[in-house]
Amino acid sequence: MVSALALAFYLAKTTETEEVFVPVLNIKRSELPLRGDNVFFLQKIHIPESLLIFRDEIDLHALHQAGQLTLILVDHHVLPKSDSALEETVAEVLDHRPIEQRHCPPCHISVELVGSCATLVTERILQGAPEILDRQTAALLHGTIILDCVNMDLKVGKATPKDSTYVEKLEALFPDLPKRNDIFDSLQKAKFDVSGLTTEQMLRKDQKTICRQGIKVAISAIYMDLEAFLQRSGLIADLHAFCQVHNCDVLVAMTIFFNTHNEPVRQLAIFCPHAALRMMICGVLECSHSPSLKLTPAPSTHPNLQAYLQGNTQVSRKKLLPLLQEALSAYSDSVKIPSGQPETEGVCREQADKDLDRAGSSLVPGLSQDEEEPPLPPTPMNSLVDECPLDQGLPKLSAEAIFEKCSQISLSQSTAASLSQK
Repeated sequence: MVSALALAFYLAKTTETEEVFVPVLNIKRSELPLRGDNVFFLQKIHIPESLLIFRDEIDLHALHQAGQLTLILVDHHVLPKSDSALEETVAEVLDHRPIEQRHCPPCHISVELVGSCATLVTERILQGAPEILDRQTAALLHGTIILDCVNMDLKVGKATPKDSTYVEKLEALFPDLPKRNDIFDSLQKAKFDVSGLTTEQMLRKDQKTICRQGIKVAISAIYMDLEAFLQRSGLIADLHAFCQVHNCDVLVAMTIFFNTHNEPVRQLAIFCPHAALRMMICGVLECSHSPSLKLTPAPSTHPNLQAYLQGNTQVSRKKLLPLLQEALSAYSDSVKIPSGQPETEGVCREQADKDLDRAGSSLVPGLSQDEEEPPLPPTPMNSLVDECPLDQGLPKLSAEAIFEKCSQISLSQSTAASLSQK
């Protein structure tokens, strides 16, 4: 978002034509509350939300048909199938990930593998017209680079020398910019803040989806304590509505937070109106040894919902996906989900037990390769991209990825402490 805002500002100030440069934020306006760090940052920099233009508020196809559209793709380079007709209007790509040649529009491409696209925008401004840079734009670029590059932490390895150079140049030009630690900590806190979100927004904020044999599962990260989540007013009605709207058969919520001792905590909730399918998934997760989740059933008075405390906090959603995929395959081979009323617990228990035995025996082989995660997760799907051809590029950190990093640090510190005592 910041790259689009800053580049449009630069082009408007430096282009001597009658063209109008409009930064289009490539999400629906209704999705902005899901991006707490963006909301916080724009408010902090005094940019009113009312001035922003979102993807659902401008008809790019109509502008194209009228011959009045030129696109510059910022921080991505692939148009979805629904926008394929717009490809001929793309004049430039400005991105910081490897180009997917098969999908990239035939245009001028400016790509450099840095930690933040905002670095490339900063470079263009300072090389092209440094006199136009004001403190507000500098603060936007400065904070974004710091967030993308994880506070320029060399151990994380996201920041390149160019990222560091342009952060330093911005700080030299505007010495009153916020301290790096302050802006990074405040943005990270805003990422995790779910206060004020509806249950549906919380589930959508950080969601992955898998589909196997016609069964669709949504896996959402929830950044709060499971007990507090389960006590939300109207929760079951909201979960039912979420599954209906998103056409999901199962909803898996993984809660993530730190306790009072700054120790990472994960919990699981599996919501599914189909008893046999829910029992199958729960049984597979309980019996898994590769990896072992070390699940302990947690109290839940809600129908169709099973809750757990997760003893192994190193098992993230990524490590959960292979288990869920195998469970869906085994289940769909033997049980057909009815289109009418969900099954009752008693009718399906015997069949579910047989299916569980079958699934459990098929889960262990071949999963060892999925146990080790890379230092950083793959790039989340951009809202302009149908698939995710950018996975091999420099990844962006989701809120869950930050938790992963902190969890690893916490674990290593605990191990070091125990070693020193010995």
